[in-house]
Amino acid sequence: MEEKLQIAKVKLGNQGLEVSRLGFGCGGLSGIYNTPLSHEVGCSVIKDAFSKGVTLFDTSDIYGDNHDNEIMVGKTMHSRFVGANLGKNKLLYARVANLAAKHGCSSPQLALAWVLHQGDDIIPIPGTTKIKNLDDNIGSLEVKLSLEDLKEVSAAVPIDEVNGEREFSLHSHTIGSL
Repeated sequence: MEEKLQIAKVKLGNQGLEVSRLGFGCGGLSGIYNTPLSHEVGCSVIKDAFSKGVTLFDTSDIYGDNHDNEIMVGKTMHSRFVGANLGKNKLLYARVANLAAKHGCSSPQLALAWVLHQGDDIIPIPGTTKIKNLDDNIGSLEVKLSLEDLKEVSAAVPIDEVNGEREFSLHSHTIGSL
């Protein structure tokens, strides 16, 4: 029986992030070099690469017209937001929404405030395409949470209740310190 090759990991940068020694360029998925793949086929290729140990996927908005390569990676890696998982995770979101109302902020603001309160060396990097969301993100800096509030937010979304696969090995250097 042939033994499966284990792809070595290497540190990327100086923050401890480990990625596979071999990356996967996603430009070909969305047609920068060839005819674009369907999302079904592209997701299948990404899933297979990931199952074989590839953890570094190179995407870019210049790889084709519709961000297809980025969308395919997102679809493949984030099954939390589809099918039955979506319904189950909406219950968790409702808990956060209730807590956000209690603190007079939006759910995203509460989530960012929770992250900000994890330590002065923790810097969330939310992205947005809307000025209103940018303003809301900045507004999260004004949300004050006590230790009890932090525990309440953490208890509202226990990690073992979040449904859907998500690849944590990319972040394993930080998970052990939580």
